[in-house]
Amino acid sequence: MRVGIVTIGDELLSGDTENTNATWLCDRLDDRGVEVRRVTTIPDDVAEIARTVNEYYAEYDAVIVTGGLGPTHDDVTMEGVAAAFGRDLIDHPDAVAWFEERDGYSASNLADGTTRLPRDARLLENDSGVAPGAVVETVYVFPGVPSEMHAMFDRVAEEFTGSTRYAATVEVDEPESALIDRLGELRDRFDVTVGSYPGETVRVKITADAEATAEEAAAWLRDRVQSPE
Repeated sequence: MRVGIVTIGDELLSGDTENTNATWLCDRLDDRGVEVRRVTTIPDDVAEIARTVNEYYAEYDAVIVTGGLGPTHDDVTMEGVAAAFGRDLIDHPDAVAWFEERDGYSASNLADGTTRLPRDARLLENDSGVAPGAVVETVYVFPGVPSEMHAMFDRVAEEFTGSTRYAATVEVDEPESALIDRLGELRDRFDVTVGSYPGETVRVKITADAEATAEEAAAWLRDRVQSPE
């Protein structure tokens, strides 16, 4: 399964808010064997949201959109997603019923726009907040508040599936540039993917379809590099 992630918010682009949602989603999807192909951050702009969602929907098996849900002036994500599919925004009957069952709210008790979702969308209930999410075709729309997004993703996590991958890590006390030949040989010898991440040491992550392959490749590399003391 190949997924694109779209995080929405002027505050993300200005640096006022750290984009932890993208990292969290990538980690959760990777755990499920799902391949995240792209992550894009865009502003609270209806046309930009519609264009990006439309592009990702055509390209990937599923799209996750976070941020910009609610009734305030800059919460335009649902409008943008609706525009991407040429649908109207309506006071969604499932959203109205959910609020009435959950809190005893009627539509008149809520801020204008709270229950508005794209026509024929599937409601995603927000048990940790107010603004509901939605699924339109294969586009999943979640809140931007991390706690709310986490809870909503967990409701539908089983819908994101892939092949289990196994990883092994090797810490190397050598410059990353000095490892090029050995990492190339590692790829040639084993059916693995390899990533190297420099820091105080170089962390080499080896990923394979079989746990034994990942461990065998890691052992091969450890025998040929300088390890931290």
